[in-house]
Amino acid sequence: MIEILKPAELARAKEAGALVADILQTLRERSTVGTNLLDIDRWAEAMIVEAGAQSCYVDYEPSFGRGPFGHYICTAVNDAVLHGLPYDYTLADGDLLTLDLAVSKNGIAADSAISFIVGDTKPPESVALINATERALAAGIAAAGPGARVGDVSHAIGTVLSAAGYPINTEFGGHGIGSTMHQDPHVSNTGQPGRGYKLRPGLLLALEPWVMADTAKLVTDADGWTLRSATGCRTAHSEHTIAITGDGAEILTLPKRARP
Repeated sequence: MIEILKPAELARAKEAGALVADILQTLRERSTVGTNLLDIDRWAEAMIVEAGAQSCYVDYEPSFGRGPFGHYICTAVNDAVLHGLPYDYTLADGDLLTLDLAVSKNGIAADSAISFIVGDTKPPESVALINATERALAAGIAAAGPGARVGDVSHAIGTVLSAAGYPINTEFGGHGIGSTMHQDPHVSNTGQPGRGYKLRPGLLLALEPWVMADTAKLVTDADGWTLRSATGCRTAHSEHTIAITGDGAEILTLPKRARP
């Protein structure tokens, strides 16, 4: 299903996007050396409930997972990159943490992810990984607009990631979003320009470039959810929900200080 939102629905999408962004920013500030991943999950739950919103993850049960996800946020550390199931782990100095959050409010969902380094130690490889995904995300957003094709967005993302020297996995990527978290069209993190669905105003997309330092192969944890790099290398993941407008794309999941 590809969903085109009406103006009133877009207004609700902006509210959902702002909520996701603000929760992620708060969690980033609280996630310090000594923080437990299960505490991050509990904090996310409390903020979602307080806002009168609903988690897109608690009852999430796709074909590739093992039963309902059962938590409110994905927490991926170091070599974990996607669908990180929160568990009893205490963050250490230099850990690379990815927080991925999807929330529905008033019937519209928004989805965003941030990667950052915990503590004072900043491993250069981790900094480079995060920077590459953030640049790729910016390039994908710049390529999105009315009349552009999904392939244009994928090509823009892939060009940045390839130029940075990272292999690209095409099993998981960006997606449409709206009244449900995952919709068509699929937005691969690499692709051919001029191909695929033509974007039009009212379409929401969650763009999410992610990379692993030296492999494109994923392995699944025993928990049935967490996806890690096959070589144990570090990973990073950046994501925004955007709305296609009449003259470009608007980011809906900017943190408060970065909003116009």
